[in-house]
Amino acid sequence: MKSKGAPRTRQASPRALAIGGGIVVIVAVAIVLAVVLGSSSKKSGLPKNAVAVGSLANALPGSSDVAAEFKGIPQTGTTLGWPSAKVTMTEYIDLQCPICQEFETQVFPDIVARYIKTKKVKVVMKPWAFIGPDSIKGQAMTLAAAKQNKAFNFAAVLYNNQGEENTGWMTDDTLYNIAQSVPGLKIPQIFTERNSASVKAEAAQVGKDATAQNVSGTPTIFLTVPPGKTEQVPLANGLDETTLVKYLNAAL
Repeated sequence: MKSKGAPRTRQASPRALAIGGGIVVIVAVAIVLAVVLGSSSKKSGLPKNAVAVGSLANALPGSSDVAAEFKGIPQTGTTLGWPSAKVTMTEYIDLQCPICQEFETQVFPDIVARYIKTKKVKVVMKPWAFIGPDSIKGQAMTLAAAKQNKAFNFAAVLYNNQGEENTGWMTDDTLYNIAQSVPGLKIPQIFTERNSASVKAEAAQVGKDATAQNVSGTPTIFLTVPPGKTEQVPLANGLDETTLVKYLNAAL
């Protein structure tokens, strides 16, 4: 009688091994992707469930007014208005400056309605950073928004929701909430471009321009009329619309 011999060790079939190995690889890849994407999101400053494009769906206060204010007006980089406009108004602003906030929220909308929408004046924004760290963050984000021709929209929403000067209020979460309140603004793109060499170079150029024009504070306004005559508007404060209108009318 033949011996039955020792029990055979159970072995998986080659197919089972292949399937099991594939599952292990898939799980490993998923873990790596989760770590990489999580790290990338953290590094970019975007929240985990960030939207891809801004809209008015969950926008901050005043965002719909901002969208209406600039609707139909061409924007190219940091320039607002039609190229044919006779007068160029250059404004130096700091994104965390409370006096700029007064000007941008209470005076500038009237200027947009009376002079820019009527194609008489175009505006060149010079976002300057001289107050503190929040100024630098706001400047970089505004210049990044300019890459999508939405610098004025971004700045206006920011001013409508501005925090207290030099308190560190301009966090990535705050900047995200501002960006996602600008319809059509591509959110990942602006967060990536704010750290780009291009934005850094443009920020440095604004500083050089401010030095060249002896700018010592914000808001500072210059008017330029062909063939290139430039003069500074002597604003008494951020609410001095009367002086600005007087100079605009004289330039026109």
